[in-house]
Amino acid sequence: MENYTSLIRLRISAHDAHYAGGLVDGARMLHLFGDVATELLIRSDGDEGLFVAYDNIEFLAPVYAGDYIEASGRIVAMGKSSRKMVFEARKVIASAAIAGQASAADVLAEPIVVCKASGTCVVPVPCQRIARPPVTC
Repeated sequence: MENYTSLIRLRISAHDAHYAGGLVDGARMLHLFGDVATELLIRSDGDEGLFVAYDNIEFLAPVYAGDYIEASGRIVAMGKSSRKMVFEARKVIASAAIAGQASAADVLAEPIVVCKASGTCVVPVPCQRIARPPVTC
């Protein structure tokens, strides 16, 4: 099995804040993991596939508007059509929350793991395009 990995980094905007104090709900991290999973499936199979289920999700630290998050994932097992994946989201920059300086931010010396998850995706066999000509799905 090849080593398929993906990494995305983005700023969490004020639009993403769902709760008081600019707190972002955990579903935002799962949305990022979905994007990572899609890239992994395209790299492994040439198709976006389908996310079937998460089997474990751990929310470990809060995320706020203004934070920068790195979301990564990798395929850890491949069946005929299933792909088992693990994911991790890390805060790498945090809003400084300095009174009178709304745009202040700090690069963290060590990233903070904010969420971990694992799940399964599938790519139907007729849609798997790697090492085969493309087919209509």
